[in-house]
Amino acid sequence: MMSEIPSESVDLVVTSPPYPMIEMWDELFTKQNADVADALNSNNGNLAFKLMHKQLDPIWDELYRVLKSGGIACINIGDATRTLNKVFKLYSNHSRILSYCLEIGFSNLPYIIWRKQTNAPNKFMGSGMMPTGAYVTLEHEYILILRKDNKREFKTEYEKSNRRNSSFFWEERNTWFSDIWDVNGTSQNLLDKTSRNRSGAFPFEISYRLINMFSVKGDTVLDPFLGIGTTTVASMASGRNSIGYEIDERLSSSLSSILTESLIEKLNHYIHERLSRHLLFIIERTKKAGEDAFRHINKNYNFPVMTSQETNLLINYLDSLKKITDFEFEVLYFI
Repeated sequence: MMSEIPSESVDLVVTSPPYPMIEMWDELFTKQNADVADALNSNNGNLAFKLMHKQLDPIWDELYRVLKSGGIACINIGDATRTLNKVFKLYSNHSRILSYCLEIGFSNLPYIIWRKQTNAPNKFMGSGMMPTGAYVTLEHEYILILRKDNKREFKTEYEKSNRRNSSFFWEERNTWFSDIWDVNGTSQNLLDKTSRNRSGAFPFEISYRLINMFSVKGDTVLDPFLGIGTTTVASMASGRNSIGYEIDERLSSSLSSILTESLIEKLNHYIHERLSRHLLFIIERTKKAGEDAFRHINKNYNFPVMTSQETNLLINYLDSLKKITDFEFEVLYFI
């Protein structure tokens, strides 16, 4: 498990586990428990679903142990549709995980629906225009947001100052804290596409948003299903520490190939685009509302911002990436 991580030492979890009852994950689950293969071979979908989730449950136990009081776990999970023995069913992964996490002590916060729309004209499932054999298309996944204990507190002057430096823009808040996200085509080229398809990883933009929404600079972010390292890379871009676990050696080698100096340039370009989007927001809002559109100035960039909470906002560019060991990397930032 995660015995190397001390209890109550992690600030945030951002992860996406293997999805039970999605065929690309069958091999992984059956390697862990041969009874899963027996259930699938006998077309017992309900039993296979139950056994797969039994393998994930110990991970949720560990997340609760290692999270600090007030820490948050963000779990990206999709439901599954599958036909076994000519019977079509939906297997509700998100509700099964949520139910278990509530039992072990997590509090449920409003979750996010990640829309993954397709433009295919025949994107329905089933028998077309004849009732009642067509099915609603499954075009979304869930991002469960769970908290351990009560709301996190920032008590010391350093903690308060660091929190102010870690703030986000007003217009980002309005997008990020919506309960429906559509991130198709949004900053997805930072990581290798082939490896991402093989691992089933979520997009960089999703991880980056969650890390900036629910942690501050210097926090420790954990991903127990690291894959190709999306959470690690997003943590680097955000000035956070990160820990990840991955049992697939092929994906571990993919991560090593990604964490190079060339990644620094890509992440800095992403940060530059984030700042540029705010400058464009300033221009557009000033056109509509006039010179009185903004009442506050950011101290680090000397550009207008909407609220006083944004006046200390600072997005640090990355300076360098150093490999310490095969499994440990260090990032330096420009102050």
